[in-house]
Amino acid sequence: MSIPGYDERLSVPLRWWVQGIMFEATLALAMIVSMPFALACGLTAAILVLLVLAFYAYGASRIVVSDGTLRAGRARIEARYLGAVEPLDPEAARRIAGVEADARAYLLLRPYLSRAVKVEIDDPADPAPYWLICTRHPNRLAAAIEALSAGSR
Repeated sequence: MSIPGYDERLSVPLRWWVQGIMFEATLALAMIVSMPFALACGLTAAILVLLVLAFYAYGASRIVVSDGTLRAGRARIEARYLGAVEPLDPEAARRIAGVEADARAYLLLRPYLSRAVKVEIDDPADPAPYWLICTRHPNRLAAAIEALSAGSR
């Protein structure tokens, strides 16, 4: 039996790029009218590079289910420690990330993703009772984690 893999990059949405470029254009216009042209162009280019690097770094987190492990951002856990998996709608995800949150939980949250998956952790040595992972595809991620967990038993 083949266990389906899963790989998702939590890249920032297109609207962030559009808003960032619009902000950059506004700054460029303000600098062009208030300082020498060469300096304005240099500062505009430097700010644009910083913006691109910031968006790329923030959206570089990955969720990977493969090779007997679940990786979410920098965290990694073996399949044998995975418990119940629950895909969450936007309201449930907001509630579990907010008023019902456990301070010990591992969270991989992005403000531009409203849906998530909650994964219970069955490892007495791990202080995190669950992982809350924001995703664009909660049902597919939950199915991949369940298959991985079932395959390890």
